[in-house]
Amino acid sequence: MSRFLVRRVLGALVILLIISAITFGLFYAIPRDPAMMSCGKNCTPDMLAQIRHNLGIDHPIPVQYWDWLKGVFVGRNYPGFGNCNAPCLGYSFANREPVLGTIMDRLPTTLSLAFGAAVVFLIFGVGAGMLAAVKQGKFLDKFASSASLFGSSLQIYFVGYVAMFFLVSKLGLFAQPSYTPFTEDPAAWFSGLLLPWLTLAIIFTANYTRMTRSQLVEQLSEDYVRTARAKGLSRANVFFRFAWRGAMGPIVTVFGIDLGTLIGGAIITESTFSIQGIGRLAVDSVNKSDLPMLLGVTILSAGAIVFFNIIVDAVYALIDPRIRLA
Repeated sequence: MSRFLVRRVLGALVILLIISAITFGLFYAIPRDPAMMSCGKNCTPDMLAQIRHNLGIDHPIPVQYWDWLKGVFVGRNYPGFGNCNAPCLGYSFANREPVLGTIMDRLPTTLSLAFGAAVVFLIFGVGAGMLAAVKQGKFLDKFASSASLFGSSLQIYFVGYVAMFFLVSKLGLFAQPSYTPFTEDPAAWFSGLLLPWLTLAIIFTANYTRMTRSQLVEQLSEDYVRTARAKGLSRANVFFRFAWRGAMGPIVTVFGIDLGTLIGGAIITESTFSIQGIGRLAVDSVNKSDLPMLLGVTILSAGAIVFFNIIVDAVYALIDPRIRLA
């Protein structure tokens, strides 16, 4: 296990390094000058040169990338800004605030949105899929399958705007979506994120219902499950001890990817409900050609996906004893 984790961590670092290099290179394909955007209307050549020097973009691209990468591990001094301690992701081109500090300020919002939605779609999606598998071919199975197909065809931005119009503006059944820190007001935190949770969970619930049902139906037809039934084990014992554990492996794998993606930034959901999280920060960074902020968000998003993939692989063998890590 220790060898496996070390290899995966080293592989993850290489992946993040490649992603950062690609993002850095693609940024300079955009025909926009961040120094010109920061300089303002009354910009002079001297002011422009000073801003480029302060931002660290007056060097060749490979040198800029090396300076940025070195700053992540050992820190970096920015003229006009001061010393940035490691891990230093630089200063935003747009507002000249530390990138890491801005991301940390937005991260609790996205974490609340991601984990809340995950709880909802796991409970309803996996629960509905289990019920459909147990009642295979009956009314509940057909209803759950039809509902999941309908749900998977919906789009978050459509459901979000419709829900906002009817459930918030017209009927007043939900509070206006917003983020309040849990430590300040737990009730406001819950009520402000409830509608985004439900909206984000609709698509995922449909996918997890279909996936759970198909995995369980396949497992219930396996020889080892039929053998367990022939030995006289109860139906519930066979279902949860054998079939359920065998079916959870692929579901946990997909869940790890989904959760990493959500933590990386639920861009559409945050934009739909005007929630200031990591996803909204990524959109603003692209619109403002803010390379340091864009790099920071990209590394966070990729790191979240890679991290949860490692966790999923590590617990895979605990869920299904037929699998061993090599």
